[in-house]
Amino acid sequence: MATLEKLMQWARQFRAANAGVAAVEFALILPIMLFVYVGMVEASALISVDRKVQSVSGAVGDLVARSKESITVAELNDYVKVAGGIMTPYPDENLEQIISQIFVPLNTDETPTVVWSRRYVHQAPQGTGAHAQNSDYTGLPDEIVDIARGEYVIVAESRAFYKPLYGIVFDQEIELYRENFYLPRFGGSITLQ
Repeated sequence: MATLEKLMQWARQFRAANAGVAAVEFALILPIMLFVYVGMVEASALISVDRKVQSVSGAVGDLVARSKESITVAELNDYVKVAGGIMTPYPDENLEQIISQIFVPLNTDETPTVVWSRRYVHQAPQGTGAHAQNSDYTGLPDEIVDIARGEYVIVAESRAFYKPLYGIVFDQEIELYRENFYLPRFGGSITLQ
């Protein structure tokens, strides 16, 4: 009977003791808090890079669409170099850009075709990877095709791969891709010289 009383007394003391409870609770919650914190940092960096990729695509496409009748390859190269500043402070060595002019025929049975297209990686012109001249271009949304019947569309595409900062929450690179569509501001075609 004495043993049972001692056991009951020990149980009451254990129940009343709260020294170290906060330390135990903190130790239990710390890994979860750190995981959430690192996840938020990763997510915010990913969103920021995605917005910058969108800004690159929008800025270059808008600059090209503002050209009147023609644009030189040197001017196009300069427009693409804007991307380095927009991507700051994130790296731009894996940034790919494709700028194309697409003709949308009046006839709904015909497919839009590529007039010219240039591809850049890390702001350097590439000989391959752009859309082939006079090839069909099926990437235009129906709404853009409807608006641009008989006209030209400037398509600016940007692609980058986001590498996680820590690799704790996710450890695979994530492809970020954006494209913007612009009608030439002064109408008609923009010749690439």
